[in-house]
Amino acid sequence: MRDIVRDIDTREISETRAQRPEAIRDAAASRRRGPRLAGDGRLMLVAADHPARGALGVRDVPRAMSNRRELLSRLVEALSRPGMDGVLGSADILEDLLLMDALEDKAVFATMNRGGLMGSNFELDDRFTAYDAKKIDKMNFDGGKMLLRIDHQDRGTASTLEACGRHISALAGRGLIAMVEPFISHRVDERVKNDLNPDAVMLSMAIAAGLGNTSAYTWLKLPVVDDMERVMTAATLPTLLLGGDPTAAPDETYAKWATALAQPGVIGLVVGRALLYPPDGDVTAAVDAAVRLVHGSGVDS
Repeated sequence: MRDIVRDIDTREISETRAQRPEAIRDAAASRRRGPRLAGDGRLMLVAADHPARGALGVRDVPRAMSNRRELLSRLVEALSRPGMDGVLGSADILEDLLLMDALEDKAVFATMNRGGLMGSNFELDDRFTAYDAKKIDKMNFDGGKMLLRIDHQDRGTASTLEACGRHISALAGRGLIAMVEPFISHRVDERVKNDLNPDAVMLSMAIAAGLGNTSAYTWLKLPVVDDMERVMTAATLPTLLLGGDPTAAPDETYAKWATALAQPGVIGLVVGRALLYPPDGDVTAAVDAAVRLVHGSGVDS
């Protein structure tokens, strides 16, 4: 994996965390917030919440995201590109970016449930171990994201459903977006697999849309699957498309994203590994290609 990305020095971040942890609070309070949606009503986000759930692999590299300095370098590069509207991340990553002044004029979404560790036997009892609505509001962020995997044969799903409903209500009560990423899931050879059949995705959408005491601030975060035109008839909620762990060639991936982005209700992309760890290592080119899909070719370089 060839790297075409600037390198950064994280020593100052570590020193600040040790000597002046209150600097994180101050940086959050003084940060210039970006618009929740760009002027064209679309949104391009880079995702960086995978490590907190123990999901470190990219393609055939099982620990690709384990080097934090490298990950931050790639994130800073992605966030510096015109048309990249913001980021989705866990507290540790978002706070590093705050200390680097990398979140100025950006939309920021905080991940909430990271307790369903990848490969664990409690993976579907996905506890809310990260941000809550009160802290998201206090940090001047735009909303929170939650993963909702539904396995009708796994009793852990019930507690995750209940927790997601409660946190959707809490976010909405503060006027914050609840970004819900639903899947119908099954265990295959003791590992959780998401069902990407269009009918399964539509079922997950129906369940997710009904959670909480209001859906006024609920957005969906969905995989790009076959027959997206039919899939998007399953809900009226604003929808962002996720990138997932990229396995296809970039041109094929971008073509699928472009088709899905044309569907009613789809407002943008939330992509992590496909942009941060492209096959050729060129983060700038990968981000710029995704931005053009979301915002068109009018974005200034």
